[in-house]
Amino acid sequence: MNETYTIIGSTGLIGNELLKLMSNDESLHTIRLVNRRSVALKNDKTQQKIIDFQDEAAFREAIAGSDAVFVCVGTTHKKVKGDQIAYRKVDYDIPVNAARYCAETKVEKLLIVSSIGADVKSRNFYTRLKGEMEAAVTGFNLPLTIFFRPSMLLGQRKEFRLGESIGKMLMKPIGFLLPENYRPVQASFVAKTMLLAAKSSMSGHKVFHLREMKQMINV
Repeated sequence: MNETYTIIGSTGLIGNELLKLMSNDESLHTIRLVNRRSVALKNDKTQQKIIDFQDEAAFREAIAGSDAVFVCVGTTHKKVKGDQIAYRKVDYDIPVNAARYCAETKVEKLLIVSSIGADVKSRNFYTRLKGEMEAAVTGFNLPLTIFFRPSMLLGQRKEFRLGESIGKMLMKPIGFLLPENYRPVQASFVAKTMLLAAKSSMSGHKVFHLREMKQMINV
């Protein structure tokens, strides 16, 4: 293989795990990172695109030529100070515009981190937003679109999130009691599944909960 894989949001928990996996994957020729700010590059096959995601031309150019695009962005209410419009610019606009530019530049594979419970009819702002994002992205009819819907993510974030840390402490002892798709999952596991899915011969529109991720890796 002589593939070019693009990660949008490589500084996040899953995006960083994806970068680690890709860096050690000899089948990948180029890893392209699309971020708002610069990050340290670990090898010669990694390229960096620092863009303003509202700059349509820069965003489109950053995606063009990719064999697969991985969208791993996400913000929090704390970061946007409760501003739902600002929240939407990250969790909705970026993946939807990524899908648009994939369609325009003939990128065939788009893999997006969504969330458990994503539903356009949800009363919860976050899960409704994720549902709206998925609906909009699906409308571009790319050859392959996969939404990954993990529950609580486990792993070492670069930033401290108090609520998430408390949630992890409460969930770990009782996680096995929850329905399978709602159990906490390691970010590295989600990343591994995403990379395997991108290399597969799958096509169409798919949704991966934890159950489908485990099936992908045969565990």
